[in-house]
Amino acid sequence: MKTILIIDDEDSIRFSLDGILQDEGFRPVFASNGEEGLEKIKEENPDLVLLDIWMPGIDGLETLRRAKEQWPDLLVVMMSGHGTIETAVKALKMGAYDFIEKPLALEKVLLCVQNALKMGQLLEENRTLKARIAKDYEMIGESAPIADLKQQISIAAPTNGWVLITGENGTGKELVARAIHNLSNRRDKPFVEVNCAAIPEDLIESELFGHEKGSFTGATTQRKGKFDLANEGTLFLDEIGDMSLKTQAKVLRILQERKFERVGGTRTIEVDVRVIAATNKNLEEEIQNGHFREDLFYRLNVLPFHVPPLRERREDIASLVRHFLAHFSRQESREEKTMAPDAMKVLQNYSWPGNVRELKNLIERLVIMTPGNEIRLKDLPANLTSKQNSSFSSGLTGSPLDAGNFREAKEEFEREYILRKLQENEWNISRTAEEIDLERSNLHRKIKAHGIELKK
Repeated sequence: MKTILIIDDEDSIRFSLDGILQDEGFRPVFASNGEEGLEKIKEENPDLVLLDIWMPGIDGLETLRRAKEQWPDLLVVMMSGHGTIETAVKALKMGAYDFIEKPLALEKVLLCVQNALKMGQLLEENRTLKARIAKDYEMIGESAPIADLKQQISIAAPTNGWVLITGENGTGKELVARAIHNLSNRRDKPFVEVNCAAIPEDLIESELFGHEKGSFTGATTQRKGKFDLANEGTLFLDEIGDMSLKTQAKVLRILQERKFERVGGTRTIEVDVRVIAATNKNLEEEIQNGHFREDLFYRLNVLPFHVPPLRERREDIASLVRHFLAHFSRQESREEKTMAPDAMKVLQNYSWPGNVRELKNLIERLVIMTPGNEIRLKDLPANLTSKQNSSFSSGLTGSPLDAGNFREAKEEFEREYILRKLQENEWNISRTAEEIDLERSNLHRKIKAHGIELKK
């Protein structure tokens, strides 16, 4: 039963509304002046307040101001028999939901009440959804690298400085971008994401800047671009290292001038956007190779952030596993699963070439496919538990220290070293050979000699 507080000094109004609201299934409570009304709000936490403007003591507008200071989300409908358009506009600017005139019409009062309560329900659902989304994008971990990253975010977020986030695939660069936005002064404005690597070259300008009707084949209507949609908010340019030089030049112009034209248009549009860019590439190397503009790099790299790979913060793996177990158990409407200690140890000693994304995908699969409530060692995929994927530093079977002689220890170390480097480079042989300073053909021979299976 929804509680509705009526604040009015007229006995007849309170009496009439009491009967009407009770007949409709509401619980009405009353106050005869503003001071009493504020106390009732504190005691009753009403779903809606019907507030008269002209009352002895503090009037309705002052009561509204004080109420909104303490309870910003409170729904208030103003009532007055002497109202003017100016008064109504002032009340709405102060946060009132609606304004109804006296004498009160039964149908209008009930319609206003129902609409206000529906709005309250939508606001509550929106708050719940935002809280759930925020939890899904929460940065998990208390290791030193993550603690330093969180501290840097808290310092940089309230500013308007542009940000460049670097890190391997799957480390959580988007989480950092969202954390910066959520802690910024733009948190109530849009967060618009663009994956520069996923948009075809011939469409990225239209995607970023929008287009006018008839500007190209298929442009049947005018369309706003991402810069337009992110106005006053944050634009996240993910994988900016994959953007063409032509598009980089246009993005640089927007960052410098804060204005642009849509594709096929002549009208200049001004925007206020904070840009956060992210890449898994070494942009300084890309600049040397002629693939990235040096001036754009320095324009974006005002506030640089680096997201460490999971192998450099292994102490966070257990927290991440528990977080993902709870998340996916809830998502699949199942009893929350747990990870057996020996299985957890294997997860903590794996090198995670796909970083947090790989761990997240694995936990989702285990939650769905494991029949019991405890995920055991035998439930883990073979590539995590096999001898050749065990880290020699963990003390598991397969350590070079367990070898019978120096030659066997050397071979075991070489196999483990090559395997780890392959995993870190996502099984790319050319990249791995370059990193470890070994001829590609020689690396191929060693992979075959050690019986290492290449992952696709």
